[in-house]
Parts: sequence; C-alpha cells; structure tokens
Amino acid sequence: MTTIPAVLGLHHFAWRCRNAEETRHFYEDILGLPLTHVIRLDRVPSTGEHCPYVHLFFELADGSNIAFFDLGDNTAALPSPNTPPWVNHIAFRLATLGELDSMKQRLVQHDIQVLGITNHEFVRSIYFFDPNGLRLEFTVVVANAETLEGYKMRARGTLDAWTADQKKAAPETRPV
Repeated sequence: MTTIPAVLGLHHFAWRCRNAEETRHFYEDILGLPLTHVIRLDRVPSTGEHCPYVHLFFELADGSNIAFFDLGDNTAALPSPNTPPWVNHIAFRLATLGELDSMKQRLVQHDIQVLGITNHEFVRSIYFFDPNGLRLEFTVVVANAETLEGYKMRARGTLDAWTADQKKAAPETRPV
C-alpha cells in the first residue's frame, strides 16, 4: 500500500471576479490582505484556451492565498442555483474575539452589511459578501483543545449516522 502524501495546507482558493481593481481594493485595502502576485496571460496554461485574464493572489498570514480571475468582461461568478446562499463560503480565521469585533466594525465602517457575531458553540463568526457576491466569514475558535479533540473523535461516527439516516429516508435507486 502506498503512503498518502501529507497535504501541507491550502495554497490558494480561486474564484472569478467582476473587476480586478474593485477586488484588490476590497481584499487589500479593507480586509488587509496584501496583493502578492498577479499573472496576466492571453492563454490558459492548463488547457491552451485563448482567454485573456489576470489572476490575482492575496496572501493570508499563514502563507495561503485567496485568488481571483478577472476575465475582462465585467462579470462575476454566478451563485449556484441549487444551493442556498449561506452554504458556499470561505471562512478566514482570526485569533481573538476582540479582533473579530474590530473586523466587524471595520466592515460596517466601509458600508458592508455584516451578519453576526454568530455563536456556533465552538467558534464565533461574522458573515458578509465581497464585491463579487462571494460569501465570506471571519471566525474565532472559542472551544478548548479537549472539546476540539472530542469533535475529532466523534466526527466519523456522526457522519456515519447521517449517512445511514439519509439511506433510510431516500433508499438508493439503482439503474436496471
């Protein structure tokens, strides 16, 4: 059996943006994530497809990035039509509840509508949308290490119970 290589962390999450400068202003000037790399090409390296774009990278303190593609057509990514708007989102981690409150105040000062602070028991979170309609979350872990370890130990059993309940509720249909 081959050993599965360790996934070291997130390098970047990429999303389509409507306007590169509008996105830069939001992530760099408002959220404080520095723009660290911009790729400008006319062809997509992985497919060879002709599609002029810029690819922007904003770095988080841990070295991971959130990235955006501006395809030059002033169009943002469409939300998923079969998914409630609260489901698909990116959560950024902050260190303290004070930082969470400060970030909330900063967003409000920039006329950004913020939901929360929401108590999820193990974290406290605020939610808002970027200029491209991407839902974002800032979160602070408030559970202690013992509680988090308990979640980890029960995770597989909780998922297995969910899966069994789903099978009972909607028996699998098999093609004939």
